[in-house]
Amino acid sequence: MPGLQHDLTIAAPPERVWAVLVDVERWPERIPTVDDVERLDDGPLAVGSRTRLRQPKLPEGVWTVTELVDGSSFTWESRSPGVTITGAHVVEPHPDGSRLTLRLRVSGLLSGIGWLMTRSLSREYTQTEAASIKRAAESSTP
Repeated sequence: MPGLQHDLTIAAPPERVWAVLVDVERWPERIPTVDDVERLDDGPLAVGSRTRLRQPKLPEGVWTVTELVDGSSFTWESRSPGVTITGAHVVEPHPDGSRLTLRLRVSGLLSGIGWLMTRSLSREYTQTEAASIKRAAESSTP
């Protein structure tokens, strides 16, 4: 399965990084590769939670949380005909604060061609997301 992983050390405690990460409603103001986020249910992220995400140069997607370990990781999926995209977000303690790991995996009948068309953009967006979360978590204001 095609995919990528990006790791980044953040000079902030895991609790702070997690708080920034799961505050998906604020992603558009924090992450330049996210135009709009609409939570489709109430309450904190949980297994089954759905979020509509709009990003430049990509089709709008509805992401459903499939796994969540409160305080350390969540995984969500977006499906379209022939392609499933899985995004994992992991926060771990690190001697310098926290380690953020972002993983993207593409599967399905059309995943190969889809990945060829979006690989470079996906890598750029993942790196930008990680850097933006780092900046927000290390800032003195939430």
